[in-house]
Amino acid sequence: MKASITLEVNKAHWPVTVLGPGRRIGLWLQGCTIHCPGCVSQDTWPKDESKAIRVSDVLAWCRKVAAGGFDGVTISGGEPFEQPAGLRALLAALVAWRRADHLDFDLLCYSGIPLSKLRRRHAAILALLDAIIPEPYVNDLPQGNVWRGSRNQPLVALSERGRARYAAHIDAAADGQGKRMQAAVEGGRVWMIGIPGRGDMAAVETLCASRGLALTHVSWRR
Repeated sequence: MKASITLEVNKAHWPVTVLGPGRRIGLWLQGCTIHCPGCVSQDTWPKDESKAIRVSDVLAWCRKVAAGGFDGVTISGGEPFEQPAGLRALLAALVAWRRADHLDFDLLCYSGIPLSKLRRRHAAILALLDAIIPEPYVNDLPQGNVWRGSRNQPLVALSERGRARYAAHIDAAADGQGKRMQAAVEGGRVWMIGIPGRGDMAAVETLCASRGLALTHVSWRR
């Protein structure tokens, strides 16, 4: 892995329990030009070179926080495939770590790009993943199945590990895991992690306002 390869990273969190099976490392990459209406992660849209981190440092953080064992890595954004070189380098490093240490974690990635285009343009990256949730979020469609924001978004297994681990979740209901969201407090900010239901974030704002708390710099508005 070339030490100079970087990724613009919006945030990283451990453990994540609402974006894939088990206890997971969550990585949100910075930068997206798709701009789906209704996106709850609009803070990840602008490119930001100040958030560039060496892939080797991202891997070192992953190894440190999950040293006690974990089930997978979920990569979201932003649009991960708009940083193809860094994404490929990170996935290759994670696969090498898994192989060298005889681990069994899976690699799941979100993308707003249609699956057909990903297969044409990024086959080498898909080959490193165990599963992907592609297609743009569509705010006018009902919520999709578990871990998905709208009904057009499939969960696609890409490897034998992915097929074994995700088979039971492909058609599972959005509430099938018992919860959709988790909260984390880091750096003086509250992070809501997961796939909210329709109207959930507006309901959070209304409840906070009723108790005299105004939310500013929220991720779902620019």
